[in-house]
Amino acid sequence: MPFKRKNRGRSKGAKGHEPVVQCDNCGAFVPRSKIQRVTRRVSLVRGDLARELKQMGAYIAENVVVKNLCISCAIHYGVLKVRAREERKPQRFI
Repeated sequence: MPFKRKNRGRSKGAKGHEPVVQCDNCGAFVPRSKIQRVTRRVSLVRGDLARELKQMGAYIAENVVVKNLCISCAIHYGVLKVRAREERKPQRFI
């Protein structure tokens, strides 16, 4: 059976079984080495109010939101791009 990637899409190597993580968007169970972690900072204050407070010299706290996305959700939200066909194929040495 042909394969698309040399590492089969994950960074497990020869470690054996690894834990699965649930995708925060669709709920799919994905191996931990295959998820895409997305870290975003979310402000607790609206943008216009935050600008005014920042001009006055106030410190504005932000929450850090970490999401675990499966590959299909990461492509859907633009975290990953679909690569060209030549880039996807592994190099075959004959």
